[in-house]
Amino acid sequence: MTTDIATDETNRLIASNKVEGTAVYNQNGEKLGSIYNFMVDKRSGRVEYAVLQFGGLFGLGSDYYPLPWEVLTYETSQGGYVVNLDKSLLEKAPRYRADEEPAFDRDYGRGVYGYYGVTYPF
Repeated sequence: MTTDIATDETNRLIASNKVEGTAVYNQNGEKLGSIYNFMVDKRSGRVEYAVLQFGGLFGLGSDYYPLPWEVLTYETSQGGYVVNLDKSLLEKAPRYRADEEPAFDRDYGRGVYGYYGVTYPF
């Protein structure tokens, strides 16, 4: 007896390895970067941030921008996520370099969510 079990994607769920690397666009269709990874609350299982990799060349010198998951919308026509911000707003957003990863504590979370005008739910 064989059954087809969707391991990558269902109608409602998607595997993390399919989200990582997915392009992120602004509403004008400009590519801002791609999802590097996402941070999940250990207890609730909720995604707190999608970390956008932006800048650099071939991943070198890139900055990482934690985005509240709620600001991303998946657009099938784009084959990626769309976020309502332009590059100038993103350039001023909270970010870090690979060797400067933040604590990701509640104070940091409130700052990130506040920058995007979203209530920090954790």
